[in-house]
Order: sequence, then C-alpha cells, then structure tokens
Amino acid sequence: MKKFIAILLTAMMVLSLAACGNEANSAGSTEPPQNSTEAPRTEAPADTNNETDAPSDPTDSAPSEPSEAPEGGKKILVAYFSATNNTEGVARKLAEGLGADIYEITPAEPYTDEDLDYGNSRSRSSVEMDDPSARPAISGAVENMEQYDVVFIGYPIWWGEAPRIMSTFIESYDFSGKTLVAFCTSASSGFGRSDSALRFAAGGATWLDGHRFSAGASADDVMAWANGLGIN
Repeated sequence: MKKFIAILLTAMMVLSLAACGNEANSAGSTEPPQNSTEAPRTEAPADTNNETDAPSDPTDSAPSEPSEAPEGGKKILVAYFSATNNTEGVARKLAEGLGADIYEITPAEPYTDEDLDYGNSRSRSSVEMDDPSARPAISGAVENMEQYDVVFIGYPIWWGEAPRIMSTFIESYDFSGKTLVAFCTSASSGFGRSDSALRFAAGGATWLDGHRFSAGASADDVMAWANGLGIN
C-alpha cells in the first residue's frame, strides 16, 4: 500500500511540473501566433510620374555646373535696306533678339513710289537692276565697322537679286575675317542666289547661308533661324 501511494505521488508531481513548464513557455514566448494576420504595408505605391526615391549616387542630384561663356562675346551688326519697311521689321526683330547694333542703309536720294514701279521699265529701280554696275549712293556710314565680328545684311528681293545699293554698301568696307549673313524679304520669291554679287564683292569674308522671310515673320521665326546659325 505504501508503495502504491509513493508511485501515485510521484506521478502527480511529474504532471504538475509539466504544467508549470508549459505555462512558462507560453508566457515568455515572443513569436507571433502562426495564424496571426500579416501587418499592413507601409511603403507608398510606386509612381513613375512622381518618383521620390533618392538617386543611388548622391552626385546625380547635384545641379550641373554652368558652362563658361566664351571670352569676349562676338560683336554683331544688323545692316539693312528697306524700301517699303518690310525688311526693317525683320531687321529690328533680329537685332533685338541678338542684342546687336542696327544700321539702316539709307539712299542719298530716297526712292519714291514712282522709282519703285516695277512694271515700268524706265523707273529708277528697273534701270538700276538692268545695270550690274549701278551703285546708288548711300547717306551716312557705319562707324568703326572693324569692331564687328558678324554682320547681318538685310534687303528686299528685286528681280531675284539684292538691290544695287547693297553692292554699294558691301564695297564700302573691308569685311576680311568677318562673318556675313544675308537675309531678305519678299512676297513670293525665294532667297535663291540673291546674295551672289555681295559674296563676290566681299570675298575675304566667311559667308553663312542666308534666309528669306515674309513681311509678317514673327520674332520667334526670325530667332529660330538666327540661333540655328551657331554664331554664339
């Protein structure tokens, strides 16, 4: 009987110790239960149109260094002849856009409406254009032409050419080493070879391709062409 009671007490002690061990394990465990729900995501959804991630290389986000301006910017002159003010409008837009000086080629004897009657073979303009050697006189002159690196030369198209007064202007100065660019205005005629005589007279200059504008050319159109020349 004593032996049976001893075995029973031993069994009860073992069961009691096991129960205490399970409670301790349960109370001290930091593992989440296997059936716990997953915590919600805290990352913002990817947005390709408003990316906020920092670049992998910190230098990628640094502002780029401004390019240095070339030493001694080029001095530019816009010289033009305008019989009916169409070429003047383009010349002024060009000069303003480039920050250039402007000079009007003014005939010593102004052209009248009768002089510009292209339908009259005896009109002054018709006679001049029939004579390649004609050189209408100019009133005034460009001061210190030598200071300019680039000269834009504007004129209206007369019979597919630059008016003879433009030859007077070109032959009045030494353009050696300078860059020259012609531009013209016309209602329908293209630029063509209107600057051929001018190129011949200023053979020591570097000539860039010219351009024809309509009378109502916008400042944006004028500057789109000028900026495409790569002068600056």
